[in-house]
Amino acid sequence: MHRQDETRRQDDVADTHSSPAALPAGRRILVIGASQGIGLATCKAALSAGFRVRGFARNIDRSSLHHPDFEAVRADALNEADVAEALRGCDAVVQTLGIKADPATLINPVTLFSRATDVLLPAMRAADVARLVTVTGYGVGDSRRALPLPERLLFEAVMGRVAADKERQESAIRASDTQWTILRPGFLTLVASCPAARLRADPADWRNGFVSRNAVADAIVDLLRGGGYLHKAVVFT
Repeated sequence: MHRQDETRRQDDVADTHSSPAALPAGRRILVIGASQGIGLATCKAALSAGFRVRGFARNIDRSSLHHPDFEAVRADALNEADVAEALRGCDAVVQTLGIKADPATLINPVTLFSRATDVLLPAMRAADVARLVTVTGYGVGDSRRALPLPERLLFEAVMGRVAADKERQESAIRASDTQWTILRPGFLTLVASCPAARLRADPADWRNGFVSRNAVADAIVDLLRGGGYLHKAVVFT
């Protein structure tokens, strides 16, 4: 292994060590977008790690997880009162919003991510909840420059409207006073685990790849437990 690569790995490991933002087991996590995908996987991973979890989604099945430390809240991420109520008693927020991948996404404006974030950030401030982990995606923001040109053109054609709104979302988070981390996973796959996947904070180390939803969920829980990568956008591949 090259010395530079070894240094990057050491830096990545060091940044996951305990910090003032580290959350011990027993704290309550609000997972927004918890009905399926990464959000549901994060609920399961956080419960396994000893956290209490409040799962938030418009169509969440209250019987989807049978665990004494899990609470399902059927509510709307664009509703200020719903978000304010869901934040009560929470110590951190994981934001894993998603939209359907259908033809309408290609032709209609996308605003969910930025609008939900504009609701969430002042609500977090009012509730005195500081820690925020938000999932966007590889190719959003400055990570788009790391895509090869053919892949970048395809990404912009298919995901351009979604990415533009996620970039507005990221900008609002970066300007906030939260203890934020933005997580940008690569292509999501159904495989159970991705042992080679890791957090990549150095833009020189950014690359696309496949990661499982479970692996992303585990990375989110590690970020919460260790409190690392504060005020950074990191790629996970």
